[in-house]
Formats: sequence, C-alpha cells, structure tokens
Amino acid sequence: MDRTPLDYPAIRRRLEGQHGPLYWRSLEQLADEPAFAEFVEAEFPGIAPVMDRRRFLQLMGASMAMAGLAGCEQAPEHGVPYVVQPEKVIPGKTRWYATAVPFAGYAQPVLGRTHVGRPTKLEGNPEHPASGGAATAFTQAAILQLYDPDRSQAPRHQGRSTTWDAFQRVAFERVAQWDASNGRGLHLLMGASSSPTLQRQITALLERWPEARPYRFEPWAGDAYAAAERATGQVLETHYRFERAEWVLSFDHDWLGAGAKELPQARAWSERKRHAARGEGEARLLVVESLSTVTGAKAAERRRVEPAELRAYVQALAATLGEGEAPLLLDEAQRWIEAVSEQLQERRGRCLITAGEFAPLDVQAAVHWLNQRLGNVGQTVEYTEAVTWLDAGGQRLVGLPELASAIDRGEVETLVMLDCNPVHTAPGSLHFDRALRQVPLRIHAGLYYDETAAHSHWHLSMSHALDGWCDLRAADGSVCLAQPLVQTFYSSRSPSEILALLQGELSPDAHTQVRQTWRQLDDSAWREALELGFIRDSAYEPVAVTIQPPRWDTPESAGDGFTAVFRPDPSVWDGRFANLGWLQELPKPISKLTWDNVIGISPMLSEQRGIANGDRLQVTIDGVYVEGPAWVMPGQADDTLSLFGGYGRERAGRVGDGLGYNVAPLRMAAQPWMRRGAQLTRLEGQVQLASTQPHHVLHGKELIRRLPREEAYREVPPKPELPSLYPPQTEGDTAWGMVIDLDQCIGCNACVVACQAENNIPVVGKEQVRMGREMHWLRVDHYYGGDPREPTSAFQPVPCMHCEQAPCEVGCPVNATVHGPDGLNEQIYNRCIGTRTCSSYCPYKVRRFNWHNLTADDPPALQAQRNPNVTVRGRGVMEKCTYCVQRISEARITARIEDREIVDGEVKTACQQTCPTQAIVFGNLRDPDAKVNDERHTRRHYALLEELNTRPKTTYLGLVEEASVLPGLATPLPVEPKGESDG
Repeated sequence: MDRTPLDYPAIRRRLEGQHGPLYWRSLEQLADEPAFAEFVEAEFPGIAPVMDRRRFLQLMGASMAMAGLAGCEQAPEHGVPYVVQPEKVIPGKTRWYATAVPFAGYAQPVLGRTHVGRPTKLEGNPEHPASGGAATAFTQAAILQLYDPDRSQAPRHQGRSTTWDAFQRVAFERVAQWDASNGRGLHLLMGASSSPTLQRQITALLERWPEARPYRFEPWAGDAYAAAERATGQVLETHYRFERAEWVLSFDHDWLGAGAKELPQARAWSERKRHAARGEGEARLLVVESLSTVTGAKAAERRRVEPAELRAYVQALAATLGEGEAPLLLDEAQRWIEAVSEQLQERRGRCLITAGEFAPLDVQAAVHWLNQRLGNVGQTVEYTEAVTWLDAGGQRLVGLPELASAIDRGEVETLVMLDCNPVHTAPGSLHFDRALRQVPLRIHAGLYYDETAAHSHWHLSMSHALDGWCDLRAADGSVCLAQPLVQTFYSSRSPSEILALLQGELSPDAHTQVRQTWRQLDDSAWREALELGFIRDSAYEPVAVTIQPPRWDTPESAGDGFTAVFRPDPSVWDGRFANLGWLQELPKPISKLTWDNVIGISPMLSEQRGIANGDRLQVTIDGVYVEGPAWVMPGQADDTLSLFGGYGRERAGRVGDGLGYNVAPLRMAAQPWMRRGAQLTRLEGQVQLASTQPHHVLHGKELIRRLPREEAYREVPPKPELPSLYPPQTEGDTAWGMVIDLDQCIGCNACVVACQAENNIPVVGKEQVRMGREMHWLRVDHYYGGDPREPTSAFQPVPCMHCEQAPCEVGCPVNATVHGPDGLNEQIYNRCIGTRTCSSYCPYKVRRFNWHNLTADDPPALQAQRNPNVTVRGRGVMEKCTYCVQRISEARITARIEDREIVDGEVKTACQQTCPTQAIVFGNLRDPDAKVNDERHTRRHYALLEELNTRPKTTYLGLVEEASVLPGLATPLPVEPKGESDG
C-alpha cells in the first residue's frame, strides 16, 4: 500500500456513536482507506465476476484438458533399498525420545520424533510438569536449528578452518601456564546456564585455578534475580503460581508473552481460567503497562501508562497497604488504585502481583513486599534456589561491565566466550568490540560463526542440544537430561567437552561428564531418567523468606524528548534464532510483522507528526542514533518509543543477515531496558514491511463473540439446519471436528510453527509475504476493538474449516478437493492444476497457492528434517490444513491392529498438541462423550461466518467478559508527582 498518513479524524468519526463491539484488524481498515480495500480485493481475486460466462467455461475446459496432460507426464520415482537393513530399524515406524533444548539457560522438556534415525519433530514432554505435552514456538523451531546448514561445522583459527587437534595443542600450552600462575589472566564469559554438569566443571576449574575469573552475560535476562536479592537478601528464583491466583495484577510484565518461562506460566493461567469456568473461584487479570503486549491483550482491564508513571502506581498501591506516603495521582487514577487494593485485600492469599524483569529494580522489589503484605508468599508466589546459577567455586558470576573494566585494566590475557555473542548484543555503551581487540587470546565457542567469533582468534564449533549430551534445569528447577537424537552432524563439541579440553583432557566425552555429575543414580535410575527425560524429585524445594519494606530509588530527571523502551523480539529473541526461516516468517503476536524489527510509536504520535507505517525514523539519545522503520502500535503510551532487539545481524547466516536494525548502540549497561530523552526524526524514504495483519480479512456478522460470564455458559437448544441446495453427505461413525476456545488462546503462535514442522510447510520470504503469499496453513488473526489508543484485543486461530457444504469442493474443476468419509475436506495434490478456483470460492481464505517450487533447492540438511508421512508439494498446487490426516491414519491403523475403536484424545493435531493453553480440542463429533462436544450447546459456541451455511467442522468458543468491579476510565490518566517531576 502507498505511503499515506492515516486519516485519524475519519477513525474518530467511525467510532463515534458506535454501539456494540467494533473489531478491526488494522488502522487502515478502521479508517476505511481505499488502498486497503483495493489490497483486500486483489488478494484473492474472483474469476467469474471479471469475465463473461462463455470465457469462464472456455478456461475451465482448458484447465481440465491440461489436467489430463499433466497426469500423462508424471515422472517416474526411484527408490534405493538398504543393502543390509540396520538392526532394530523399522521403515515407517516412528520413535519418540525424551530430551530437552535450552532457552536463555532454562530447559524446555521435549519429546523428539525420529523416522529411521532422523529427528523430524519436537513435542512437549507430557510427563514433565513444566510442559504437560505443550511447547512454544521457540521450542518447535529448535529442530530446524539442528539441521541449519549455516551452523558452524568445524573449528576455525583466524577465520580459517582448522582441526580440534590444533586447538588442543594450544590448550595444553595454556594449561601449563595457568597451572603455574593459578589461572591468572584466564577469564570465562558464559551465557545463562542451569546445567549442573557445567556448574560442577566451572567449580572444579576455579578450584584448580583460583585466580581465574568467571562472568555471566544473558542479554535479555532482566533484573529478576537482582530484585529478589534486594527484597529478600538472597539470590532466589521467583515462582508465580498462577493456577492458584484468582486476581492477578501485573506491572509492565508480559508473562504470557515470549520468554523462558512462557510455557509453564501460560499453562498455569489456563488451568486457573478452567477452574473459574466451573465456578471454582475467579480468574481476573489486570495489567498496567506502556507497550502493547500479549498479557495486556488478554487482560480483563488494561491501563496504559508512561514508563515513568509505573513507580507512582506501585507506590500508591503500597500506601493503601500501609507502607509509605502515596504520590499525587489524578483523582480517577487514585480511585482505581484504591478499588484494586480493596479487591486484592478481600482475596488475601488468593491474589498475585507481578512486575516484569525489565521494570525498574525498586518496583520489582516492592512487588515482592506487596505479595507478602497480602499473604501471597507461600500461596501464589514461592521462592527457591536460583535455577540458572550465578556462582561457582565460591565466586559470583559478575556481568559484562566488570569484564570490560578488567580488559581496560589489562588483566585479561585469555578470554573464553561460551555460548554468547556479546559483540552483537552488548549494550553500546561498553563498546565491547573495541575492548575485545585488547585481549591477547580470544576463544569463542558457539553454534554459529557469529559476530563475536569473527572478532576471536579461535572459534570452536559447538554441538546442538539435540546432537549432544547435556543436563539442564527446567523453570521449576527439575533436572532434565538432554540426550542426542542423532549422531553429531559436524565436527563439533558440547559445552562440557569444550570446558574439559580447556582443562587438558585428551578425549573428553559429554556423556561421561553428565554421568559423572549424576553418579549417585544407579543404572536403573539412570535409565528411568533417560526414558522420562528428567530426574524425579529433583526440583528445588521452596525456601522461607523475609521480605524487606520497599526502598524507592530517586527517579531520573524527565528532560525533553521521548522514553525509549527496549525489548527482545518475540520471534527471534536476541538474534540467536535469526537464521531460522520459520521464526523470521512467523507473524509477531501483536503487530503481525515478519522479517523485520520496527520502531513502535503510538497512534497519537503518528497523527501529530504525520508518520505512516514504514516511514524511516531516526532515534537519537546523547548523540548516538539508530534508524529503523515506523510502525503504529495501538495501545502504546503516547510518549514512548518501542525498539526491539534481535536484528541487524551481520553473521547470522544466509537467512538472517542484513535484516532490520541493531538496537544495541542505544542501550546502556546501567540502563539496558529503558532510556529517557530520546529524540525522534522522520527521514526521507520508506522501508517496505511485510505484515500479515491486513491479509485474509474476513467480512461477517460475528467474527469474534464476546459474552458476559452470566450468559456465556447458558445452554441453548441446537439451531435447526438452514435449507441447502447441496446434496446430503453420507454420515459414518466418524466425523472429525475441532473447537477452538478464544478465551484461552493467547496468540503465541506455537500452533503455527508446530503445523509448519509437522506438514513440511515452506518459507516463502519477505517479498512473497508482502504480496499476501505466505504459506502457513494455520494463521492467528489479531483483532482490535474500540479506540486505537485504548483498544481491546482478541486472537483467533483460523485453520481450514472443513465445511460440510464446502464451496471449494463445488468450485474445483478437477475434483482435487473432495469430501472424505470421515468428514474431512481433503486435498489431492496430484490432481490439482492450480486454477485457484477453490481459493476464490473459500470465504475463510484458508487455502494457499504454491506459487513457486519453494523446496526444490533446499540443502540436503534441511530436506532431512521433513516429515516423510506428509507429501512435499511442488509448484502450482493448492495447500491447506488437513487436520493432520497422517496422524488420523496412524491412529486408525493402530486401532485396527489392536481390534478396537479409536478412543477420544488418541488423535491430536499438531496445533492442538503444542498449544500451551490447550485452547484447541479435536475429536469425533459423532461421539457424544468426546471432549470436542463439551460446551457445544452453550451460548459461547459458534461457527465463523455461520450465516453462509457452510456448516464448518471447525468452530469456536467465544470470549468470556468479566463484569467490571473497578471504576472505569475514559482516557489514560497521567501521574502528577509531588515535588520534582519524574516525567
């Protein structure tokens, strides 16, 4: 669409006098811009309306003729059998192995599926309490990272390939020097880790060389440990028990959004909501924040505040509980705080207050005290020993600023950097790339030859968690054993093997290292732990704490300009996933942007300065600037700019290089999450962004159903079927169907990546996405409601509807889309000739056309990841959701062999299985006891575009609206601080 500033007066006119909910997908749609209408119209152009009947029939006849020719020219296929079939390998037999993958130091427990020794899919470990069988988008994509051909494949010295023997000779020389000097000059920098084996090795290293110095650098770890230490005097892990909390108040905390603890927290909250649906207490979420987040989108009430106002809100709440003097708030804001405090006190021990790890340190520490004052400690919040360790051998792992100071003092002779990329992710104030050049010997170990590797003398290729041995702790502290699913692909070593090499071992073995850590387990217990994927009863026990009253820091002077807020990207995080096409093309939950990061601005700022999406902006703070494209973020604070990390990579790989901008130059070591005094300048030109938010826009009467709780669960009689011209379908014993609970869906996109991994869905690239040609079989639509400054949000997953009366089946000229005996709308790829008629006839816009042969040139490494039970489609065919028919077939075959019926829950689609909140239920609609039939007779249940009478088998449960018990606010209320302004 052309660069045109939005017509905000038109938006306001449309909202004036609006009765009932008004949902919209983008601001262009809300403004009813002609360019938006043209884009939607051209997205799936109809065939019949733009030509006469004679020409239409001519084209259809030609298409059928070509279909016959295509069938005659099918190329023969050749199979190569085993000469000697490997022992215990059964072709077609799927095997599952329990293992784990790391994310920001925490284990993500998984089961790995293999076909003839090839790992092809990851699922959550159903036996592990932190997973329950679910997984996140990051976890799903770990299988693609295993096969990434751009992974480092061998050690390098000065940028040139070398051997491990060559490095070992250097290591032996250094070992002799360190033995003589007690390790003086040896400094180790590591990413966050929860591995007991690595901790044991580092402790042994420091005992041998007490002058060595360890450091820890996890670029987006936040200040949660520091806040807990400030509040309790101990470095502790904070565990929020959302399943027990009837009221949750969150201050700038996106705990449902992307992160290392996203999965257990989402699962716990969904459990709380299910209890509330059964009448067992409440489940109400209140959010105070400055940016638009997933957690804010799911809140019963969301308050938009400037970042500098956050402290005043927490201070006011503390004052209502008897601690300190309340800051001066506007009357309505003060009434809101008092009403919230009253409700929380009525629910002592059953409520919870949280603060985000990027919130000011004093705010986070104060929230710990607030929970203690409300009787929540030991109930809805617990404390344990820290999961990712911060000390070893009696030494505290300090951070990157301390390392930079040591380099400046000339104390660092050898720097070993393990599983981190500080050259790209370090705050710009440290100038770490320049500091690194002062170190005489620089050794980097990582999955990729990245920016830090390029600044090092030695780069050591590190094994992936799926092709090497390691141990890790999950979010609850339990020890997970990560066993390899396949032999090591490249000439690489695991982190434990690299540490052993540095200590002079000749031929270290990761399995031996891990087994030594857990030598107290006998062979039987060890085998049981491998089968389970974790060690029973290894989670940390809660510890008793005494929390100090809050101490408030002096607020920073406001100054002129905007507040710049820095956050990790929800798709590629800090850039460690930048080379994974699945995640680059994954629409971000709120903006639906792909392949880029942006500078987020508020609708008010957009209107005031005439800034449109894609305009080039420059953000300057103290003479340092970054440039990036603008994106209008409904719900963002007016004087706040949001900047996202993870991009601007130079050595990510062929997929991730050259995308977006690097936010690191603006970040300060002392202020890594927020800076004030930012200046904003609009530059000439535009950046062409690829957002799926305006794609596949549906037009219907009730796309999102929202009901008050007292009405939502009321039973209603089944609706009579409308008359139809379609012939009746043959009814059998099985009719597969799906129900999606919109009240549970958090828009996390885990289902989208799971579907992509299961069904061999290709990545199309940024330009194709911009043209509306993304191939995802499942999309998650994000709807806004109401005023763009204070919108509500709703997420709606949209797979194929599998209609009983499917327009696509009527429209297909070659009978490539047909109705199966189990009620599935089936797609026969070798019949399809690519007329796209079915797509034009589909009112749900869930069919995808494969414009290019997107998989033909994939490297052999990526081809090995594909699911052999799903056809790999070539160019020129329609694709769509199949309800994972291959899984249905596998369950049917198993049931026949065992001479029984398929039981409810035996078949799980990929999206259903991975969903963190279990918002998706799949089953046999003919079985009255099947879970898929629960709530089908309540007012919540509805079909999308029901008025079209397509009778879809994919249906929805609407949102449940909580009755407000708090004073409402028409506009966001700024804070009026006492005395000196804090901005």
